[in-house]
Amino acid sequence: MKSPLRRRLSTALATALAAWLLASPPAARAADDEVVVFAAASLTDVLQAIARQGGFTGIRFSFASSSTLARQIEQGATAQIFVSADEPWMDAVGKAGRILPGTRRDWVGNRLALVAPGSAEPTAPPETAEAVSRLLRAALATPDSRIATGDPAHVPVGKYAQAALGTLGLWAEAGPRLARADNVRSALAFVERGEAPLGITYRTDALASRKVQVVALFPADSHPPIRYPAALLTGAGPAAQRFYEHLFGAEAGTLLKAAGFSTP
Repeated sequence: MKSPLRRRLSTALATALAAWLLASPPAARAADDEVVVFAAASLTDVLQAIARQGGFTGIRFSFASSSTLARQIEQGATAQIFVSADEPWMDAVGKAGRILPGTRRDWVGNRLALVAPGSAEPTAPPETAEAVSRLLRAALATPDSRIATGDPAHVPVGKYAQAALGTLGLWAEAGPRLARADNVRSALAFVERGEAPLGITYRTDALASRKVQVVALFPADSHPPIRYPAALLTGAGPAAQRFYEHLFGAEAGTLLKAAGFSTP
């Protein structure tokens, strides 16, 4: 039988332990609340803003090309949410059995833009095939000039660019002159540094930069629709589910609209 002193010590220890567990979570418990989000590079600014506005402090982002992220997920990378810049790479993650059933949803849409160095506010840029073709042909007329975009072999923005250039009858001429980047933000950086006179990026990336301007928008029917599917991944816990639902809420929608994204 425990002595009164030992009983009092045991009770005090249990009380102290309970209080400790209810206070600021220790590292071992904090890890359970951490949410790892794999997302397309074009979402860098807006996703960070959404997390800050919503007061989500346990979110850790990994931004890169959708292809790079999808392959990492297929190989077992730890992530609870994936947002892709196109549907095929989300399809690949689904085929690998990593999507939590019933959670895949189209999140936002975007526009394909022709961008150039400069800081002028884009005011109603032209959206015709003729305007885009004229600007591209003028840039390609300069020897050794390059058009920056993502690598069409695996980067979504590059795939959209290839489709659009094909529709405009410019792929044979422009394809060999592409500066092929690993993701859309890297392509944007080529233009920001003046290393390419033009770049093909998403409209939202240009709006997020102070060093480029949108000189034209590709006609929407010149390439497949730009959709960003999102999904919870296997192993996602309550914290990931809360942030995922927040992405589709009104607060996030306001920030997405301000950043130039559209309803898919």
